Amino acid sequence: MYCIGFCCWGTSTDISSCAVLVLLSRRAAGCRCLSFGLNLVCFFSCRYMCSLSLFHYSEYLVIAINNPRSLSLDSFLLNHSFEYNLAAVSSWIEFTVEKVIYPEMKQITWLSTIGLLMVIFGECLRKAAMLTAGSNFNHIVQNEKSDTHTLVTSGVYGWFRHPSYVGWFYWSIGTQVLLCNPICVTGYTLASWRFFRERIEEEEITLIHFFGEEYLEYKKKVPSGLPFIKGVKVEL
Repeated sequence: MYCIGFCCWGTSTDISSCAVLVLLSRRAAGCRCLSFGLNLVCFFSCRYMCSLSLFHYSEYLVIAINNPRSLSLDSFLLNHSFEYNLAAVSSWIEFTVEKVIYPEMKQITWLSTIGLLMVIFGECLRKAAMLTAGSNFNHIVQNEKSDTHTLVTSGVYGWFRHPSYVGWFYWSIGTQVLLCNPICVTGYTLASWRFFRERIEEEEITLIHFFGEEYLEYKKKVPSGLPFIKGVKVEL
């Protein structure tokens, strides 16, 4: 305001100089805003990549601790399925497109923070479930009962029958909330829910075959942990 007022009373040279200063100030402010926006986007995407990397690395690490005989490169779960990889690529595409078209959408810090908390909760719950299950945990549903198989009902298994799936469910949705991806939040929720519903039903058929009445009693007392998924129905 002082500069503009001074120019109004000064010479044409003063006015030109002041106009240049105003223009440079506006450009500097614009650069600062752009830099701030890019920093926020980098902050969100870095948190996402760290979460993704930690998830897959810790999957391998926990299997190495719990069940080293079943350890392989597949334990990273990087090649979990075509659908899983497609979902990941879709989220990257959505993030990039929305960042270009509507960058403000990727600067909602409170929403991204909620997503990060969901990611942390899901990651911690899943790894706690894997460590509690010990050698009983396997990435592949087992069709034959080994001598070391026991029904784990303590720890986080006292809260949910399938805590590792509950953790993965909320972790996957949290990654998309973290990225502020509205389309993938919906898609991940529906796809994950359907996958775990089918997986739980398949797994519980095996568990009932392995443990019989012991598992049925456990099933009556402890919920699956996932919304609207009760597990396999048993007709007496």
